[in-house]
Amino acid sequence: MTASSSSRGPEAASPRAAAVSIAVRARPRGWFESQTSRRLAFGYLLLAPAVVYVLLLVGAPFVFSLYLAMSDANVGDHAARFVGLENFRAAFESDVFYIALRNSIGFTVVAAVFKGLLGTTLAFILLQPFWGKKFVRGLVVIPFTLPISISVLGWKWMYDSQFSVINWFLSRIGLIGAYGSAGWPVWLGEPHLALAACIMVNVWRNFPFSAIVLLAGFTSVPTEILDAARVDGTNFFQRFRHVVVPMIAPILLIGFLFDTVFTLSDLGVVYLLTQGGPANATKILPVLAYQVGIQAGALGRGAAIALFLFPLLLPLMILMLRNLKRREY
Repeated sequence: MTASSSSRGPEAASPRAAAVSIAVRARPRGWFESQTSRRLAFGYLLLAPAVVYVLLLVGAPFVFSLYLAMSDANVGDHAARFVGLENFRAAFESDVFYIALRNSIGFTVVAAVFKGLLGTTLAFILLQPFWGKKFVRGLVVIPFTLPISISVLGWKWMYDSQFSVINWFLSRIGLIGAYGSAGWPVWLGEPHLALAACIMVNVWRNFPFSAIVLLAGFTSVPTEILDAARVDGTNFFQRFRHVVVPMIAPILLIGFLFDTVFTLSDLGVVYLLTQGGPANATKILPVLAYQVGIQAGALGRGAAIALFLFPLLLPLMILMLRNLKRREY
């Protein structure tokens, strides 16, 4: 038998080798044995803390707000009943809600325009070489880093109807009349001036953030590209429009999105300055939601008013993120 098998040579050994290789190939491999699976597992492990953070600190409050908005929850009640969309219907039937919605949109749009202009100007100034540049950059971020209560109370003193340093300066240079005259503005007491005063404080606090974002974008543009555009004969505005802006568009979009969210949900500035007055001239949606939900105790209606900020921001967020995704390709 040995002689016969050996006489067959490789022909007899090949079926056995094929059977052994098929058996080895058919053996199931563990999920972690491949390099791709281990890399994916490690990536998900690194992503897990951020996901948990978002779910606990963003997702859970949002779901709880939905629950409150669809119930008749009130401060002091032990239980709440499901009322569906009743709180949203009540908000739509309120004239104050439409005033707050109009003020919120105007507040956000006007503040965004001024913060964009001032932030761009400041970013270009900080790009220029001058003595004490690092010290000036440190001073620029002070309004953004100060506690909101301290900075807003300082502005409230500057807006004071009697001791206003702004009115004193404007009176000294002859732009307004003397104290007690008809030309002496009462910034926080006149409806047509109060909202502008709140916008001014919001712009002062947040335009350094816009400047920092723009400065980071400008410094990321290679100087070789700008020099090539300059050699081609383009002026400053052409380089800014056709070279700089397309290259830093993702940074601009993310900064604009964050600034819009901060402005539209800004409760502290308006509440500390005017509490929505005079005559609802500065009442915005966050202030109205706080007054209805916390001060008046109607938690359900306050949550419904606050949730109206979400449909205002959602279309903007979708457009921004879709634009960013298209630029990646």
